[in-house]
Amino acid sequence: MDNKGHLRYTRDMKLSEYARQVGVSYKTAWRWFHAGKLQGYQMDTGTILVTDPPGIPEQGEAPSEQVAIYSRVSAAENRPNLDAQAARLLGYCMARGYQVHQVVKEVGSGVNDNRPKLLSLLTNPRITVIVVEHKDRLTRFGFRYIEHLLALQGRRVEVVNHADNGREDLLEDLGAIIYSFCARLYGQRRAKRKTEVLIAQLTQSETASEESGDATG
Repeated sequence: MDNKGHLRYTRDMKLSEYARQVGVSYKTAWRWFHAGKLQGYQMDTGTILVTDPPGIPEQGEAPSEQVAIYSRVSAAENRPNLDAQAARLLGYCMARGYQVHQVVKEVGSGVNDNRPKLLSLLTNPRITVIVVEHKDRLTRFGFRYIEHLLALQGRRVEVVNHADNGREDLLEDLGAIIYSFCARLYGQRRAKRKTEVLIAQLTQSETASEESGDATG
């Protein structure tokens, strides 16, 4: 507020507040700043200020798009990849001139249609753009349905890379599908073992096929 009592908007925000607002830890935001993925500067006191942070419009400025990043891995052992995935998406958004309002990181299968963080994002009308690295980071099946329903609300999904995702993650999602059917056929006690056997057989068959192809080539 200036000396005349008028509100004065600022586009600088403390790094700690930025981290809280977009939903990441201060340590993650600190790494992004020092890697050059966030625009800002450090004061003589050591306080880091982020310029052009989300949700602070200049006076008279029309509201901008509300952009959210969604990153996902299928299994807990892949959790370290979440930060790397989110950082790549943040770099992409910065290059496009987007202000990121929320960073969402989730562990869960791409075939699971009950992921709480994704559901919260999809049902938040304030988020107008959801940025994902691959289509299957959002969902393994039904991407077009989600895309169409969001479009009816004036919202959209932006996919950074349209190439197929990695084999390891695909196997994780395939395992989730097989487990679901095995649980119905054999019960939950036997489902895990049945799933492990089927995945092992598929993997062995694929390896044998590749070796055979190499030998004939």
